[in-house]
Amino acid sequence: MRVRSLGAPFVTASILAASLSGTPSARAVVTGADAGAKPSALGVLAFGPGNVLFAADPQAAAIYAFDLGSSSAAPGAADVPDLDKKLAAVLGTDAAQVTIADLAVHPATRNVYLSAMRGSGADAAPALVRLDGSGRLDVIALGSLKYTSVELPNAPVANPQARRDPRTASITDMAFDNGQLIVAGLSNEEFASKLRAVTYPFSKVDPGTSVEIFHGNHGAVETRSPVYAFVPYSIGGTKQIVAGYLCTPLVTFPMSSLTAAPGAKVRGTTIAELGSGNRPIDMIVYSRGGQDYLLMSNTSRGVMKIPTASFGAASGITEKVTQTTAGVPFETLAELKGVEHLDRVGADKVAVIAKAETGLSLRTIALP
Repeated sequence: MRVRSLGAPFVTASILAASLSGTPSARAVVTGADAGAKPSALGVLAFGPGNVLFAADPQAAAIYAFDLGSSSAAPGAADVPDLDKKLAAVLGTDAAQVTIADLAVHPATRNVYLSAMRGSGADAAPALVRLDGSGRLDVIALGSLKYTSVELPNAPVANPQARRDPRTASITDMAFDNGQLIVAGLSNEEFASKLRAVTYPFSKVDPGTSVEIFHGNHGAVETRSPVYAFVPYSIGGTKQIVAGYLCTPLVTFPMSSLTAAPGAKVRGTTIAELGSGNRPIDMIVYSRGGQDYLLMSNTSRGVMKIPTASFGAASGITEKVTQTTAGVPFETLAELKGVEHLDRVGADKVAVIAKAETGLSLRTIALP
């Protein structure tokens, strides 16, 4: 386990003094490490046991497990109009210089945690910000938190000149399930797309499972496109990974394929084609009226509500699809137009970041 150094922190002491409110004290939930993390980037987030927050550093192909400890912050998360402007203010910059990478809701406090990058290119620096029930945005001083970290093997080499730098996709999504952190992303191998099961507390990481899919809209097998969003979900009594890809196949993989034979190659079952020119951002599963639904936000095609009842009977798409969509049914929710990131808040609500003409807003709404 190694930690990659960032150098001097980007948030000045005056900004921290103005924005920090009761920085969480560390507890020994995370074992075997001191405080002082200096990630080079912050990407996707996922909560684990207790107050552990997993945060991906895609530039270093590393994952941090931060102990957030206790907090005096107000429970919940208030709605925040002009989120991008207010977030920029606590980071000491303007909205054009801030990119929100992910949103995660603390299971107990229901505070919202945002991973963000301040600036762009080589000058970009990471920030973790908490939103509480009073609407207060607090920058979390990562250097004060206890943590452990692990680097993923065989990460792709950075290529900033590429149309899509493969290094930025070294970790594209994460979810904690049954004592393991499931991680999606790219490797430097020929079959580049990977799903990994990383045991927590962190120990040696196996090479992971190379995953491939049949992309119906492209009419071809793909091995180099990463999973961009996924959820662990039981279908017919068998735990599966339900995964969303670019342009937008929806695919299932048996969870057992991630652990039975590390280094193996597995082809998923493509159960839907949800439209080209699109990338999944976030997905959750919830229940409503005795039925389960998958809710998936996307870059171009709105938020999709997908009943899971037909997943088990889906035979899989194995031939070129000539129409825009195919496979399991879904509906696009007009009332959630503009929603980008989303995460569950308890049993019946979801926190969303939505794009509007005036910028970004964060609000908590009832699940549809």
